[in-house]
Amino acid sequence: NSIINIHSLIMSFFNYVYLSDYGEVEVDWEGLEWARKYITESRRGGKPELAEEIVKTGDIIRVIKTETEKWALSQIPEVEGALVSLNPNDGSTLALVGGFDFFRNKFNRVTQAKRQPGSGFKPFIYSAAIAAGKTAATIINDAPIVFDDPGIEAEWRPENYSKKSYGPTRIRVALTHSRNLVSIRLLHAIGVPIALEHIQKFGFDISQLAQNLSLSLGSAEITPWQLARAYSVFANGGFLIDPYYINQIKTYDDEMIFQATPLTVCSDCISEKPELAEDNEIEEQTKNDDIASIETEIMDVSETESEPIYAPHVVDAQNIWITNSMTQDVIKHGTGRRALQLERNDLAGKTGTTNDLHDAWFSGFNSEIVAITWVGFDKFTPLGRSTRGAETGSSAALPMWIDYMKVALEDLPESFMERPKGLVNARIDPDTGQLASADNPKAIFEVFRDENVPTSIQEKGTPDVFLQETESGSIPEQLF
Repeated sequence: NSIINIHSLIMSFFNYVYLSDYGEVEVDWEGLEWARKYITESRRGGKPELAEEIVKTGDIIRVIKTETEKWALSQIPEVEGALVSLNPNDGSTLALVGGFDFFRNKFNRVTQAKRQPGSGFKPFIYSAAIAAGKTAATIINDAPIVFDDPGIEAEWRPENYSKKSYGPTRIRVALTHSRNLVSIRLLHAIGVPIALEHIQKFGFDISQLAQNLSLSLGSAEITPWQLARAYSVFANGGFLIDPYYINQIKTYDDEMIFQATPLTVCSDCISEKPELAEDNEIEEQTKNDDIASIETEIMDVSETESEPIYAPHVVDAQNIWITNSMTQDVIKHGTGRRALQLERNDLAGKTGTTNDLHDAWFSGFNSEIVAITWVGFDKFTPLGRSTRGAETGSSAALPMWIDYMKVALEDLPESFMERPKGLVNARIDPDTGQLASADNPKAIFEVFRDENVPTSIQEKGTPDVFLQETESGSIPEQLF
């Protein structure tokens, strides 16, 4: 942006402004018409018809050069944002943006801002449900519910974002479309203590998480840095890494003083039944939100080089693969559909929007890159609504994620997690979650652990159960 002084005003559609670095430049109507008077976070004034309704001769304004090489009126935004991207295989930081302008405000929203992740926390709940024996085909009733929870001061009447309920719903569909009522009932079914025990494996300090059913809607306050670490477990096949952003420290004489020794993922270094990290070890790693508690230890390189330090395998690969297949559907069919413009099949993620539109998130990944984006006001005021709709994770945070991933993934081939052994595809009735009969025209394939394949058929007809282990990284779509 450049601060300029209006030099002259020509009619109402073409304006000439003076920039100290450029001299006189033209700002046409297209670069002005967006400006409207602020009324509330959800209301703006009417569309201007004349340039003099927006600016007058002598005004000090800001302009910016657009992608089409034209000049447009601009302003410093009050809203803030953050982006952090990690390599999930060793925790190295690929990108970190803690706010709009470091010189205006040095508060780092990636590492310091504790915000509610909203629905961006749901994949951890669904992973806990898979660990507890549920399947992607498990039916949960998406219906109104009232809780009188001792952990909550008053009666709690949660609802879906759409204000509607949809009846019996497979949990794959519920996560794809971010159904709050299903997530709450699912957490209630497996139990909060069991869910917390599993969620801890993703690096969260469970003492800082809600100990009631609001956990299913992302009521905890966490940083983007913590969320990026947790999503890395999904991206790398179940390993808990430690994010870091200092790789080396050298003197002016190019003498190496320190070298990072990160935890690295080694899928070939674990047994068929992975040895999970001790809970107290994970909790110790995440006691403090300060960067120092999660930064990789930096070793003196003058010492003898040690063997690689392998990241602990904390969640089994079958659980990760099934959960990832559901978050891939978020992009293919759900709230993250805007990411389809990247034209890749290896992306998974989840939108997040909190109560009253205070926070907007998108958390997405493939097996090589994790990226978390957040948008919100520092003062916890609502983002509001506009003519295009509410400022949700899909409309406010996802576009920023797309812009980053478009560059980060450029020229990189699609990268899928290898499908682990012990998973089979079964033909099911999408309405019941049970095995489909041969004459069922609505039958679809779903993926299950061997031990969790449904055994009953709720429709009349000769069973035609088709179990299939595939090499593909994606689940077959509806057959008919």
